[in-house]
Amino acid sequence: MSTVRLFVFLACGVVMLFATSAAVPSVSNDIATVRKNLSNESGIARLRNEIDKLDTQLKENNIWSKIYSNYHTYKELKEQEAKLNKKIEQLNTLSKRRLLNRKQRAILEKLKSEKVILEGKLQLLKEYEHDPFKKFLKPPEIGEVPQVTNPFSIISAVSFLEKLKNDQNEYQTRFNSIRNVLNQLKAKEKLLIELLKYDTPKHHDYRKELDATREEIKTFLPVVEIFKTTQNVYTKKIDEIRLNLQTDIRKEIEKATNIGIIIFIFLVITFLLKYLVKRYMSDTERFYTINKFLNFTFITFLILTLLFAYIENVNYLVTILGFASAGIAIAMKDWFMSLMGWFVIMIGGAVHVGDRVKFVRNGMEYVGDIIDISLLRMTIQEDITLTTYMHNRRAGRIIFVPNNYIFTDMIANYTHAGLKTVWDGIDFTITFDSNVAKATSIAKEITKKYSKGYTEITRKQLNKLRSQYSVKNTNVEPRIYSFIEPYGIKVSAWYHTNAYATLTLRSTISMEIIERIQAEDDIHLAYPSQSIYIDKAVRKPTLAQPSLFEEEKA
Repeated sequence: MSTVRLFVFLACGVVMLFATSAAVPSVSNDIATVRKNLSNESGIARLRNEIDKLDTQLKENNIWSKIYSNYHTYKELKEQEAKLNKKIEQLNTLSKRRLLNRKQRAILEKLKSEKVILEGKLQLLKEYEHDPFKKFLKPPEIGEVPQVTNPFSIISAVSFLEKLKNDQNEYQTRFNSIRNVLNQLKAKEKLLIELLKYDTPKHHDYRKELDATREEIKTFLPVVEIFKTTQNVYTKKIDEIRLNLQTDIRKEIEKATNIGIIIFIFLVITFLLKYLVKRYMSDTERFYTINKFLNFTFITFLILTLLFAYIENVNYLVTILGFASAGIAIAMKDWFMSLMGWFVIMIGGAVHVGDRVKFVRNGMEYVGDIIDISLLRMTIQEDITLTTYMHNRRAGRIIFVPNNYIFTDMIANYTHAGLKTVWDGIDFTITFDSNVAKATSIAKEITKKYSKGYTEITRKQLNKLRSQYSVKNTNVEPRIYSFIEPYGIKVSAWYHTNAYATLTLRSTISMEIIERIQAEDDIHLAYPSQSIYIDKAVRKPTLAQPSLFEEEKA
């Protein structure tokens, strides 16, 4: 019994041993399969995640993907339109043969309605029919390149260079964006190829996605190549323009610097001459004239320098001015003559600023001081003089005299060549029975007394004028003349006085002469008078008798 039990126990052990050895390989295979499936799912999820990220990047803020999407939509609509036209054509053929039933007619009407809707969509996407990327491939317009011919054009040239830089950066950014799109599409293609290596239920969908991606790459690849070529040509052109403009700007800056140095040197010389003239010249009027001349010379030099520096064809300018000079001389005769008069005044020195002058025009006399001489006119400030006292009865006016009047009208200069005095005269009449010798002596004594200082000044000034003019009569002492007039003896006393204040001395001498003559018993002033004789017996006058009233002038 024990033997049987032992045999059974051994048999069971052997059976269990064989069963255990057979089950171990099966469990190992299941574990490997599970691990493989888990690994595949992890790889698929990783690839799908990366593809989704690329799709998100392609869709967000990407004009190229949007353009391609519209282009792809347009192509699909065109394919639908072709299929729809084919179906409609078939139904129309049956309709012509009158073989359509009611259902087919309804289908035909529906297809026509769909065609109208489809044509509307195609019209909206019309711009994507041919080369939808063309307007984005075209580089920005360069425009007209500015010419750097003067310092002011440097500003426009620098602004143009900045515009070119911005346009180039914008175009480069556009190229980088489409190149990134192509790289992302290629990366997506590789991920899809890796994804198709796995056996998944969506294998067919991934294949379609891979075909769509390859179609998109096929569309973008020539666009990128064209863009790259265009971008290289555009960049080289921009670089050439930039190099030329920078060279022109540098040359213009050097040219402007040289001209500025020349003008600065001439300006320093002008100021130095002004300083020397102001320091060593005591004549204020001469200094004013020289100062004006230096200013005019500097402005002329500045204008000529700029003209010859920045006018490319000076001969052309000279030719135009030559032809225009005749017309200018006729149309602007007075203006031109005033300019010539200014040159005559400046070079000839007949009139200077500060001179006292008398100007006669159309019978009117104006006496005043010259306060300015410009290119076209002299400015005179009218003073109170004998002329204003006797004729104008007005003074203090500012009178503008065109420079061309120096050729056509009389201008008297009271203070020419440093003279500060003029002859002035006072006339008075005494009766025939007066002591003429004493009256003339009194007049001479008084005029000599008050004009003594002016007499000495005049003598010195006339001696200086002998080097410039043939001055023969240099007698500057007061002169007394006597003339027979209808009412008595006229005594005319002449003396030198300040050219700027003739009335003051005239008034003083006049009062002194009147006072002295009135103190003399044998000198009587003569003046128009009237005497009336009345008879004691008043009777009617007859034709033979004289009138009772007779007028007598003494």
